[in-house]
Amino acid sequence: MLEEKNDNLPTADGNVPNDSNESIQLESVITENEATTAETAEATAENTAETTEEEVVTADVETEHVNQKALNSIDDSNAEESEDETLKDRHHIPMQDYDTLSMEQLVDELLILVANDKVMSVKEHVEEIKKAFLAKYNHFIEEKKEEYHTENPDTTEDFQYHFPLKVKFDQSYSTYRDNKNTHFKSLQTNLKSNLENRLAIVEELKELINPQENIKDTLKHFNELRERWKNAGSIPKDKYNHVWNNYHFHVENFYDYLHLDREARDLDFKHNLEQKQKIVARVEELVNEADVNKAFRELQDLHKIWKEDIGPVSKEHRDAIWNQFSDLTKKMHDKREVLFEKLRGTELENLEKKKEIIAAIEVLATVKVNSHSQWLAQIEKVEALRAAFFAAGKVPSDVNEETWGAFKLAVRNFNSFKNSFYKDIKREQNENLEKKNALVAKAQQLQESTDYTATTPIMKKIQEEWKQIGHVPRKYSDKIWKEFKDACNNYFNKLKEQKDEHNAEEIEAFDKKKSYLETLREYQLTGDHKTDLDAIKLHIETWKNFGKVPFPRRHIEGKFNKILDALFDKLSLSKKDTDLLRFTNRIEGLSENNDTRKIESEKIFLMRKIDEVNNEILQLENNIQFFTNTRNAKKENSIVLEVRKNIAIHKESLDGWKEKLKQLRNLKIE
Repeated sequence: MLEEKNDNLPTADGNVPNDSNESIQLESVITENEATTAETAEATAENTAETTEEEVVTADVETEHVNQKALNSIDDSNAEESEDETLKDRHHIPMQDYDTLSMEQLVDELLILVANDKVMSVKEHVEEIKKAFLAKYNHFIEEKKEEYHTENPDTTEDFQYHFPLKVKFDQSYSTYRDNKNTHFKSLQTNLKSNLENRLAIVEELKELINPQENIKDTLKHFNELRERWKNAGSIPKDKYNHVWNNYHFHVENFYDYLHLDREARDLDFKHNLEQKQKIVARVEELVNEADVNKAFRELQDLHKIWKEDIGPVSKEHRDAIWNQFSDLTKKMHDKREVLFEKLRGTELENLEKKKEIIAAIEVLATVKVNSHSQWLAQIEKVEALRAAFFAAGKVPSDVNEETWGAFKLAVRNFNSFKNSFYKDIKREQNENLEKKNALVAKAQQLQESTDYTATTPIMKKIQEEWKQIGHVPRKYSDKIWKEFKDACNNYFNKLKEQKDEHNAEEIEAFDKKKSYLETLREYQLTGDHKTDLDAIKLHIETWKNFGKVPFPRRHIEGKFNKILDALFDKLSLSKKDTDLLRFTNRIEGLSENNDTRKIESEKIFLMRKIDEVNNEILQLENNIQFFTNTRNAKKENSIVLEVRKNIAIHKESLDGWKEKLKQLRNLKIE
């Protein structure tokens, strides 16, 4: 046997070198004589083998075929790490489900990864973050674009949206890309040089098989070549297996076909066997490790040590130790496959969740609501469903794009449905804006008016109309409200200043009336009717000339009227004249205080009294006609005389009520 069976990992084309009957794969690196020698040795061994041994070999080949997938998986990864040593640390960074993170979280994760100096160890992470971020960002921009065109249906301007988080993402990703390009340039230069160096070492190994050279010098040279090999550096991954297989072939060839010191060789074989047995023992422990991914990563490292750091063992142990290692590798690979199947099952569960979420959004895109508050509730539901969609986790890669597309379509349809409602709202708000602009113009026109009696009711009416008008577009709301409020405040502040001036005058009038009231309490009539009547009228006129008093202090008017009533009672006037004087004084007081409510109430009272008296007179006149049509009509009895007397009294009362109503209607209220 020319090489230890499957001691090396698979070649780049996926074939695993077996024992001598597969050594033809190495023809490109062995001389024709070496191949012939090897084939002769193998033929001799095969001729002495029993049929049962051939069956064992066949079984071994089948076992190796079963293990092929597990070995390829590890070999491909190690070949990649061989090309770029920064990949050795990639497994220490946990791969997250980046689809479940928000855009802010994705950018934060990207910043952390970009700060890592091992560019290639974060490559897969960065690309996953980029994919997740751009998907969310594009969806976000589509929604903003729809909102923009909904709010500005007639615009001819291109949609633009500044998103600082996207700028931050682009800057971080650009830094990562620059670092990666720099890394690749340096890597390519080194790979080519290292490959040439390793091929040269292989060529020197071939030349060591020289029986004429001193064995000690040959062994020393061999050890130097092995040390140079360990320090030769990374090579391209597509050359990795081929170069390593050739190297190990010639190392084993050196051990097997040179006449080395058997004792030294056996010691080396024994040491190598012990090291490989330790690896096998460790792999047996890893098979029971709970963390399958961690165990598999360590298995990759053990394969690399087996292949790169430990030399061959004796022929009698080569098959056994390798098969043991290979079988354990397959067990680890099977456990990993079970884990992957479980993950795929989880992805299928996530797919079902996302389908349910999409279906729920599609339903919401058909539920018609007719108020802003109801739409806010619908929007809140969709936002919750969106958050659930992003938190649901990964789905199988073959349906990922399809699922994402269905989700975007469902959200877009909901937004279109929602926007159709808000287009109507927008139209209504624009109509409200026109109405409010008209009120603003009217308020600004009246704000400098000094005709407070006429303007104040108009300004109050304008304010009431403003309250009845609905919302306007948000971008105009603050501006138009400020304009309206400033115009109203300007007018009512001036009105307040004018009232404050009047209040000062009213307080002064109250003080004068209060002092005059004390003087009037001591007034005594002279007994002369005309003189006393003129004096009372003068008191009334003087009182009126003092002016109005503050509203809370109008009780002083009642005190003045009580004094007048006492004076009128002492005058020798008719009841009618006294009553008219009192009424005139009272309604003039109401007029001065602009007490329109009491004046209107008084007017209604007088009109009712006039109706009542008219009805009484009519009834009495009907009664007289009844008595005058009887036999004794020529002689009016006492009843008829009494009726006539009552009619005269009612007519006199009617004149008084009419006179009061006439005075009331002639009042000029300010």
